[in-house]
Amino acid sequence: MKPLIAGNWKMNPNSAKEAKELFDEIKKGIKTAKSEVVVCPPFVYLSQLNGLSLGAQNDFYEEKGAYTGEISASMLKDLDIDYVILGHSERRKYFNETDEQINKKIKKSLGQGLKIIFCIGETAEERDAQKKSEVLEKQIKEGLKGVTREEMKSINIAYEPVWAIGTGNNCSVDETMSSVLFIRKTISDLYNREIADNTRILYGGSVKKDNSGSYIKDAGANGLLVGGASLNADDFVEIVKSAE
Repeated sequence: MKPLIAGNWKMNPNSAKEAKELFDEIKKGIKTAKSEVVVCPPFVYLSQLNGLSLGAQNDFYEEKGAYTGEISASMLKDLDIDYVILGHSERRKYFNETDEQINKKIKKSLGQGLKIIFCIGETAEERDAQKKSEVLEKQIKEGLKGVTREEMKSINIAYEPVWAIGTGNNCSVDETMSSVLFIRKTISDLYNREIADNTRILYGGSVKKDNSGSYIKDAGANGLLVGGASLNADDFVEIVKSAE
């Protein structure tokens, strides 16, 4: 299966000019990439970038209406956006998104033909309390509730331990491998072995060019969700190359 390397720019950069320059540098650097590469800039830049697969960082679970500040899946589809990131820990933490809300977003986005990068992960407190498996299983089961076997073809799961995101304290290869295997077993229990084997599981959390390749070669991840390092074109291109 082809690795998926996604760059989550979060709330960066501060101008359309910077966004275009960064995007064009990445595009130039990955011309011969064998991995699937998707860039996820802020909403306001989506319509100004082209030439690579694009993803949004979020959407809403209603089609339209009086929801000030929200963006619908149909709006993203109208812009020919390919992917949407849902369930990111920053959305869960700062905007109090629940598993139920994330599930509604997933189903609405699937209905519009978007491909999903569904984020799951445990906090430091949950990890220390030996509750990681319990947390991951709950997030997976509640997030994918009502998602059909056919729709699972459009689901990618990003394992992002919350304690590793933006901290520089990336998850070890061994622990990542254990988590990837657990996630795949949970999907197998929910659906079947074939779907589990064909679902791409990404790793995210302080991914850098120096450690990125080991998550795919040694930990068994099928790709990466890259945060801060995706804001440096040279670093992101190296990360893409490391997956091959």
